[in-house]
Amino acid sequence: MKKYVEQLLKGDDSSQSLHLALLVAAFILITLVLFVFWRKRKSKGNIILLTGLSDSGKTLIYARLLCSQFVKTYTSVKENIGDITINYRFLRIVDIPGDERLRGKYFDKYKSSVKGLVYIIDAVTIQKEIRDVAEYLYNLLSDPDIQKNAPVLIMCNKQDQTMAKGCYVIKALLEKEMNLLRMTKTSQLEATDASSTNIFLGKQGKHFEFSHLDSQIDFVESYASNDDSQMSADIEELKKWLIKIA
Repeated sequence: MKKYVEQLLKGDDSSQSLHLALLVAAFILITLVLFVFWRKRKSKGNIILLTGLSDSGKTLIYARLLCSQFVKTYTSVKENIGDITINYRFLRIVDIPGDERLRGKYFDKYKSSVKGLVYIIDAVTIQKEIRDVAEYLYNLLSDPDIQKNAPVLIMCNKQDQTMAKGCYVIKALLEKEMNLLRMTKTSQLEATDASSTNIFLGKQGKHFEFSHLDSQIDFVESYASNDDSQMSADIEELKKWLIKIA
């Protein structure tokens, strides 16, 4: 018996080489599978989506965030994409067009990978545009991908201008308008199909409030002026928010 065990331990050189090759191949295969899995997890859910109506200042904020400098901007007709690293985590910043004919297409393209949504509002024209601002925001917050996955930052932009409304005023204006929208949209859906399952934002029987939503909604103030001064931007609250959710 002892002799037999010794023969097994010694083995044949070619057999040992084969076993070693198989072990190495198995190790490489497992490593590759784990690497692919890690890459998929890393790339999924890393998008910060910047959106809002046209001329709200999205692209200026995007440029200040990525480049820390002034760039001349125009009304976007396609998305702007750039990468940043915060807390050793990779984030992809996507600025999508605010034009009503384009924004839905680009939102649908990226929404499944959204880690956070930044909704930028022109604080100077908010009273004139309140209906459009509220309706677009209502549609975004009603989307299942945003409800399930994404904290939301509402940036009340252009605070460097005299006529800008503060974030508390804008929050109150939006809650009032979205309460009206909620009633209108619910009635329209029920009239179309009484058996449909409608997405109802907020709490039944209560005036709409952002605090009633499952998503975390934060309001901040900002500005990114249209000149080349390094001091003509304030997006510190955006940076703090990104650090918090990264």
